[in-house]
Amino acid sequence: MTRKPRILAFAGSTRKDSYNKKLTRIAAKAAEECGADVTLVDLKDLPMPLFDEDLEREAGMPESAAKLKALMVESDGFLIASPEYNSSITAVLKNAIDWVSRPVPNEPSLLAFKGKTAVLMSASPGNLGGLRGLVHLRAILGNIGMIVLPDQIAVPKAYEAFDSDGRLKDAKQQAGVQDLGKKLAETVHKLIAS
Repeated sequence: MTRKPRILAFAGSTRKDSYNKKLTRIAAKAAEECGADVTLVDLKDLPMPLFDEDLEREAGMPESAAKLKALMVESDGFLIASPEYNSSITAVLKNAIDWVSRPVPNEPSLLAFKGKTAVLMSASPGNLGGLRGLVHLRAILGNIGMIVLPDQIAVPKAYEAFDSDGRLKDAKQQAGVQDLGKKLAETVHKLIAS
């Protein structure tokens, strides 16, 4: 019997009431309901210094980066909700990717990323819902060997999009985010079964 898909879910935000953390929770719950083992991570709990090769050479990989990397290596796929800052991804998300991408001796290049599957989503106060940042994130992840599913969701006017329980008020948007979680779980299941 095939094991359950292992999915890591996180947002590229450290803000406590992040709209993107809310999206991540919606998609993660749907992936779990579809049979995946989902681990939710908050990047605020894994603080990392800005990536610096001199720092890496002197002190090695920071403990938080090593923890995130271990979680990513163990995972088959990622649910990523990425806020848009000035038409791109957040510094905290890019920094996490940069640290995790660093190999240790005798380790294959990009071990945490190559061949893994990801689904992307975003929520933003702007009218495009963070869509421009998703373009950048898709390019970064594709360039480091990930399979990024074509379906994505960008929720505009995020400050008014969620109810007090963290659900999207628009039923179509809510269903769309849930579908992303399900599609990732189903895709990863097929890949690990083959």
